[in-house]
Amino acid sequence: MTKLSVNVNKIATLRNTRHYEVPNLERLARIALDAGAAGITIHPRPDRRHIRPGDVPKLAKVVAEFPDAEFNIEGNPFGAEYLQHLANVRPTQATFVPDADDQFTSDHGFDLSDPQVCQSLKPKIAEVQGLGCRVSLFLDPRPDLVPHAARLGADRIELYTAPYAQAFPTPQLNSVLELYIQTAQAAVEHGLGVNAGHDLSLDNLARFLSSVPKVLEVSIGHAFIADALEFGMAETVRRYRAITG
Repeated sequence: MTKLSVNVNKIATLRNTRHYEVPNLERLARIALDAGAAGITIHPRPDRRHIRPGDVPKLAKVVAEFPDAEFNIEGNPFGAEYLQHLANVRPTQATFVPDADDQFTSDHGFDLSDPQVCQSLKPKIAEVQGLGCRVSLFLDPRPDLVPHAARLGADRIELYTAPYAQAFPTPQLNSVLELYIQTAQAAVEHGLGVNAGHDLSLDNLARFLSSVPKVLEVSIGHAFIADALEFGMAETVRRYRAITG
């Protein structure tokens, strides 16, 4: 079984087009968890285009209402505000993502083949693990990066799945999938858990999970919220859960 973590950023994006709490982020996160989602994911960005600082503790309280649910906060580990969020609420998981402050959306993982990147990440991983958080590193599907993640002491990797989504369905799909398979296998061999996320959807998720081994968690936001506009929040959770198990 693969856990489903619902990324609620896009709900906050819609809310932020007005000066009041509609749609209500906490209420919809609660509906998702009550319908069977295993967790909630957010990615607070410095420009506050969706998640605001005040949302973080509120969502942490919602997740705490569900004893088995997990709270996952994504962000750049070199940003002071991100680290403060982690220290304040101590989520289950911190997913480190190498995004610039003004980045439109996440579009690449850490290049752990660069010794300077590894040198800068190692103390951040230890610092956040010291808060009691599991640390996952956002990576491109490159099996050569996995040993570096293990040496840094990360708990998991998150596979950046936009290239897979772009290849689905095209003649290049099998060759693209092979990189994900090899990277996931390498992670398991090195004792790392495997997460995945970015542009996964009802259309492409089943093929990914049936091909890539040992995926513990998928975090899905944009497609999930688009589906929720059509099917409703709870029904959308059920449809994704029918795929994840």
